[in-house]
Amino acid sequence: MTADVIVLGAGIIGVSTAINLARRGKSVVLVDRRDPGLETSYGNAGLIQREGVVPYGFPQQVGMLLRYALNDRVDAYYHARAIPKVAPFLLRYWWHSNAGRHKLIAKAYAPLIEHSITEHADLIEAAGAGHLIRKEGWTEVFRTDATLDKELQAARALQGEYGLTFDALDKADLARREPHLSGDFAGGLTWRDPWSVLDPLALTQSYVALFEKLGGRFVHGDAATLKPVANGWQVSTADGQVQGESVVVALGPWSETVTQPLGYRYLVGVKRGYHMHYAAKNDAKLNGWLMDAERGYLLAPMSQGIRLTTGAEFALRDAPKTPVQLTRAEAIARRAFPLGERLDKEPWMGARPCTPDMMPVIGKAPRHRGLWFAFGHAHHGLTLGPVTGRVLAETMTGEKPLIDIAAYRPERFRA
Repeated sequence: MTADVIVLGAGIIGVSTAINLARRGKSVVLVDRRDPGLETSYGNAGLIQREGVVPYGFPQQVGMLLRYALNDRVDAYYHARAIPKVAPFLLRYWWHSNAGRHKLIAKAYAPLIEHSITEHADLIEAAGAGHLIRKEGWTEVFRTDATLDKELQAARALQGEYGLTFDALDKADLARREPHLSGDFAGGLTWRDPWSVLDPLALTQSYVALFEKLGGRFVHGDAATLKPVANGWQVSTADGQVQGESVVVALGPWSETVTQPLGYRYLVGVKRGYHMHYAAKNDAKLNGWLMDAERGYLLAPMSQGIRLTTGAEFALRDAPKTPVQLTRAEAIARRAFPLGERLDKEPWMGARPCTPDMMPVIGKAPRHRGLWFAFGHAHHGLTLGPVTGRVLAETMTGEKPLIDIAAYRPERFRA
């Protein structure tokens, strides 16, 4: 089997890239060890975060760092045995999160986020997936007036700098919007620009169907078998050897499976996360996506039930599940909203691929012909899939990309 391009990884980044290449007349084979969308793209919070122009930084305050060191929080948890291995990533992450550097990173990151809704809208329409989308934004809720005031001030600054829109909610406003939420919250804010997804897996699958309609082909295969050959690249699949002139590595937290054997050693860390679906008690209804910001969990009314998602777990990528955060978050969430029984047999766990400067790696590999990278999207993989796919496909085909992608170039790291 031959193709112009092999795309390794059938998550939202790889699928979106494959679509955009196929739209430009390229023959594309999409390869993954599992069916599309079953890894990190499956278990997210289901938000297309147009408001997410400032990537999640590492805490800088000494007091906050000491509180995290106690390892008893909901929003972050770490495996002590993993710290020696993940420390180099964490140190660089902390360094880049300095206020001055973080502000510059946000400026470079914002152009990707700014096109997140429009690029998704294009694919959603083409894939006939509008029934999976809600366009009412999402809400952060706060437990104290002091935190509410502080967050509203920060939201106003983002509104002025990036044109974002939001509604400020006092206690009464919040009660009207979410009548089954407890009275423990002082108020909140609803970001109006983002869209939410009722079923992230179904959205990815609808994009795969669009890709196949455009003439693309999906096959199961092993990315670890990738090797350069005379006319490009070759990978082993269930349907035999596939050769392509170019290859895109969009394997998320597994990208090092390919990059390291080729001599690229990117300092990519992993933030693991968990989710569980719940029924609601006594016909209670959660009207929208809701984040308990001071506790670090999110509730989302998805097709499979009310999904509770956790914060970040710092551990080795392939270590066994330790859903400590889920247990902690569930106890708090049950006091905030009448959650019923668990609907999943066991907690889902996924791994977010994170770079220390909080920006993805997008572009041509420095030392190999026909090798391209698209990974490291951290918390915003779902958000940035279509725009990443577009700008990478434009670059690969010699077009002027929608935005300048120099800030995301692979060679910004010593690899």
